[in-house]
Amino acid sequence: MEVLDQREWQARAASHAARVDAFVAPHLARREARVKHPVHDFLFTYYSQRPAQLRRWHPGFGTALRGAAEHAGLKGYAEVNGLVGVTAEHVASQRPLLEATRRLLRATASRPAQLGCFGLHEWAMVYRLDQDETRHADWPLRLGPAGTDAVVESHRISCSHFDAYRFFTGPARPLNTLSPTADDRPDFEQPGCLHAGMDLYKHAFRLTPMISSDLVADCFELAREIRELDMRAAPYDLSDLEVDGRPLEPVRIETAEGKREYAAAQAAFAERGAPLRLRLVRECERLLEEAPAAHQER
Repeated sequence: MEVLDQREWQARAASHAARVDAFVAPHLARREARVKHPVHDFLFTYYSQRPAQLRRWHPGFGTALRGAAEHAGLKGYAEVNGLVGVTAEHVASQRPLLEATRRLLRATASRPAQLGCFGLHEWAMVYRLDQDETRHADWPLRLGPAGTDAVVESHRISCSHFDAYRFFTGPARPLNTLSPTADDRPDFEQPGCLHAGMDLYKHAFRLTPMISSDLVADCFELAREIRELDMRAAPYDLSDLEVDGRPLEPVRIETAEGKREYAAAQAAFAERGAPLRLRLVRECERLLEEAPAAHQER
């Protein structure tokens, strides 16, 4: 058991908050002003973790804190002899989540990255819709409805991720080569999928407070960058939108050059996501191994 005194853990907590505030603060300002950002708001609106939860620092199971009354009242924590930490009982109660997460991430990591989808899931989500029916109706379709439909109809759609596939329009679903469901994710997910890469953040925050917030923040930052590519390759015209002071230039996946650009970026994200996926798997394994033993000792 590692023990952190108050000064040390508060410094780590402050450093974590400052790190994520670079992303949280602009989101909260936009929310207050009722301004939408289809790229950077996604991680706060699609996923269930709230900004305040992302800002809160956790040391993870196996680390105890001195003088941490504010943590003692949080779910999963307890205070024993003046030390506050995540309990073995809490970890044991999360065994189904830990096993399911490990199984999914192991299966995903076991497959080679497939780089031939070209982000067409976003196009399938607006297939045969009028402009005002799309998910981001404030932003026009770059090729118009007819041009967008033509791209979908002239390409092979091969989305392997259920949480993307479930948003396909009715006419687009039969065009997909797969029919993934919520129950067969380990059979289909692969590391080249942008959504599988973004979901590393989801898996990480669902393991909170059992894992360190440093790993959660690492996954968040990767997901943020992946979302940028996801929307650059989407059918929307976002050319007036700025991301970190840069115009959001489209990746024109309907062209050969755009396909090459997308696949190269996709491969880079798959490479960057691999060690994060491995860290999450190892954390699941550590928790599954240590918690029952710790529980028995108590």
